[in-house]
Amino acid sequence: MAVDAAVSPGPRADLEPAAALRLSAWLRDYKTLPGVPDELFDVMRRPRTDWLNFLAGFAEYSPAESRSRFDLATRHIRDTGVSYRVYGEETERSWPLNPLPLILGQREWAQIAAGVEQRATLIEAILQDIYGEAKLVASGALPAAALTGSLDFVRAMRGVKPPGGRHMPLYAVDLGRGPDGRWWVLGDRTQAASGAGYALENRLVLSRAYPALYNAMNVERLAPFFDAMREGLAASADRSQPRICLLSPGPFSETYFEQAHLARYLGFLLVEGADLIARDGRVYVRTIGGLKRADVILRRVDADFLDPLELNGASRLGTPGILEAVRAGGVAMVNMPGTGVMESKALLGFLPRLCRLVLGEGLKLPNVATWWCGQPNACERVERDLDELVIAPAFNTFDGDHASSRPRLIASLSPEARATVVAQLRDRPGDFVGQEVVRLSTMPVLRDDRLQAAPFVLRVYAAWTPDGFRIMPGGFCRTSERSDVRAISMGDGARTADVWVIDNQPVTRTTTLMASKDDVRVRRILGHLPSRAADNLFWLGRYIERAEATLRLARSLCTSLMASESAIHSSGETLALLQQLLIDWGALDETARGGGSLAAARDTLRDQAAYGSVIYLVRAARRTAASMRERLSADFWTLLVDLETELAAAGRAPASEAEALQQTEHALQILAALSGLSQENMNRVAGWRFLDMGRRVERGINACRMARTFAHDGATTDDLDLLLDLVDGQITYRARYLVGLALVPVRDMVVLDCFNTRALAFQVQTLKDHLRALPALLDDGMLEEQERILLPLATEVETSEAAALTVATILRFEQMLMRLSGAIADRYFLQGAKAVPTIKLASMG
Repeated sequence: MAVDAAVSPGPRADLEPAAALRLSAWLRDYKTLPGVPDELFDVMRRPRTDWLNFLAGFAEYSPAESRSRFDLATRHIRDTGVSYRVYGEETERSWPLNPLPLILGQREWAQIAAGVEQRATLIEAILQDIYGEAKLVASGALPAAALTGSLDFVRAMRGVKPPGGRHMPLYAVDLGRGPDGRWWVLGDRTQAASGAGYALENRLVLSRAYPALYNAMNVERLAPFFDAMREGLAASADRSQPRICLLSPGPFSETYFEQAHLARYLGFLLVEGADLIARDGRVYVRTIGGLKRADVILRRVDADFLDPLELNGASRLGTPGILEAVRAGGVAMVNMPGTGVMESKALLGFLPRLCRLVLGEGLKLPNVATWWCGQPNACERVERDLDELVIAPAFNTFDGDHASSRPRLIASLSPEARATVVAQLRDRPGDFVGQEVVRLSTMPVLRDDRLQAAPFVLRVYAAWTPDGFRIMPGGFCRTSERSDVRAISMGDGARTADVWVIDNQPVTRTTTLMASKDDVRVRRILGHLPSRAADNLFWLGRYIERAEATLRLARSLCTSLMASESAIHSSGETLALLQQLLIDWGALDETARGGGSLAAARDTLRDQAAYGSVIYLVRAARRTAASMRERLSADFWTLLVDLETELAAAGRAPASEAEALQQTEHALQILAALSGLSQENMNRVAGWRFLDMGRRVERGINACRMARTFAHDGATTDDLDLLLDLVDGQITYRARYLVGLALVPVRDMVVLDCFNTRALAFQVQTLKDHLRALPALLDDGMLEEQERILLPLATEVETSEAAALTVATILRFEQMLMRLSGAIADRYFLQGAKAVPTIKLASMG
């Protein structure tokens, strides 16, 4: 319905005329949905004060300026790779954000916060009972089948006292405004609620887009909540300086970016199931220094997948034996396995009575009316009013078919589909619930400089602290692009919005770094590097270095193909050697042999099927980097994504050798910037060392391979000249030697010169320094395998004479480097059958 212009406010005196006209047009043209509550207008169809203040301030920006501000801020989303994944899709989607936030006043927020705190307290009490004395089941207040029918009810947790005394330190609830104007609960998130990290990103983007408006509105900050959440998690451990891990399903999780962002923001260790090992009642993280104790695990893996020994035997996401460690009290699991049972819709209908029974008061936030069909009377009610209800699964089961796992409005189904649902309901009534049809309330979104009403769902978070539950002031809001949506998920074309809770007085600017404690021990080593992270960093370094080497070969190829005075390698054996090396490298197809062509240069850069092409290597680097986003800066990620985008752009295929050369040089500049970031912006801790070791191993192998190819015994001047180009040695060689190119000094510069940053000798010396700084597994004074390989190689490289250097010797150096790479993997990455380090558990910290 259109809002009556009579109730719309006139232009405010403090607004510029253009802004006043814009505000009046927004309010005049805004249409709400019939019979549906809206956030902009109250039940009397008057604009809410906080919304009016925000829109008045927002109207001060011209349409062009507001778009420019928002577009500039949302570049952060693209540059840092803020993304999500829809179930069943392999590719990630960019994060969709509305330019307008959801505005909530202080009075209304106080009611929401009180209701969320009460509900979290109630659910915790129920969990304490059903995994403890089970009085609620014994008294008949809660049917046993409503619990045991759920896969999320973990019998192995019966009688287990949770560390810290709480089963559910973290809780979230999805809310919508009901037809009576009150907030209603749409669903509980008690297992591993997602979205808190995305709420941080949404706040970052909007506060950057409209900083003056954000500060003037007195928006409550999110940082104090996360600081309290972190302290609450630490308090559940039995050590003063606990190691807190965030357990992720891995890079293919639908919300992996959010998990990585949350881990980085809170300073937690992001781990996967394979990174952990359970032994003797404790859980340890596989690190490069051996096994290190995990004190608290914030899990984002569903309980059924946590332990393949006791739960789902097909799971590859969990850790064998982890439930035994939880039972023994050796690790605090947040939330405890089994808390997900409270997400079952079968329990919603019992919560109003349980609240009065357990807490002695009514629910402050009512549920959607729900009837569990496992009870005969409720089932009769559902069958009688079937066409007026939504039928939904009673438990959080998922058989691979998203459609059958979602609520279905019976009245909208075809006769065949309706008959199928009725047959399923009568066959297994306990598997279903009937619910009243919920019409989600709406909020304004901006489309083409017009306000439009969009249905939304608000997710609010609560975290347990020693002082009780702390409620995040705001939350995670999702809006629908359709006006008839009854449930919203990110796979259905939904967008997100920041949530601004407006305080009545100026707020204090805080961050999670401001909480100062006198008893915090100063550290200069940032924790222990997990083996998987070391593996990824090592291979990220190798992929980037290999891409750079391929680009250098491509640059020489482009130069050779150009009809210019500098094209001295445009024909003959040198060009053939260059092309053969690219073929052997996997960057060029065998059919490219014989005569240069633009296609050869283009394929080297952009052939997505060639495992050695630049685009293939850059994508491999990006995939590897995506597995450890919490360890890479936004600038690093931005440059890597920009390089991939430029190489993959269909319209950027070079039309000439000159264009191919230009693209190659620009890609080299981006890689040089990446190298600069890693050298200047990364702390010199273990992570940086593994990234640099990967580069040094790859660069040393490449130096040997190029030397064998172009500095063979019968090398020509053109061959040696090309080799110096590839290793950036032209200037240095001419400064050292007044004579022309000669085989021995060129070999010396490429292989044995410890002052040349691209020579083998420099890489070997750097690798020695890195290995010397890394921790040893055993303090017995014996050399480890990687040292037994590297030290003889270093000695021979340091003592060799260039005149005695042969192609066979260079090949042996190359093979020793490849053996070294394997030994580093065996020692530090601790995967597969080699996952058990030789270290006494008693000495683990």
